[in-house]
Amino acid sequence: MLLDGDEWRATLRQFRSEAWRLETLPQYLVPQESEEIEAFRAGRRIDPYAYSSPYAENLKRLRGEGRRKGRVHIVTQPLSEYLRFEFSRYYAPHSLAGEDIRVLDVTGRENPLPGVQDFWMFDRTTVVLMHYEEDGTQISRELHEGDPAPFIAYQRIAVAESVPFLEYARE
Repeated sequence: MLLDGDEWRATLRQFRSEAWRLETLPQYLVPQESEEIEAFRAGRRIDPYAYSSPYAENLKRLRGEGRRKGRVHIVTQPLSEYLRFEFSRYYAPHSLAGEDIRVLDVTGRENPLPGVQDFWMFDRTTVVLMHYEEDGTQISRELHEGDPAPFIAYQRIAVAESVPFLEYARE
């Protein structure tokens, strides 16, 4: 079953304890980001300590409710322009707002999750497969109707093999 619009937004909002994402691509083409990417290219940066957005405020609210969001992004060096943008514009302030963002850098080493596609997992029971074109344009979101156990294992491996974003960014 494909998830879109209101169904997708409800899935993102209604988790009980944890929403977690695996990201594997060096670029995601999101039309709403075009102006921000141009500003990044022009050298404009945000101060992650002073940044506020509805997403960051929602992260703080979720933490206060005992719910959490997290993700691991698998990367290789050199980072794509998009990843440098994403790290600066989203990962830094969102980490500070309470999202557990981690980076699994597989440069010069074997990827412990070869062939695993992007997905969201909610409460370790609901998995949504994220489908993209090669250039990072999203095609669809599909509710996985099988056993979530493999995805729980992918999460465990990704978290164990990664480092917190703020630590990675200092290196």
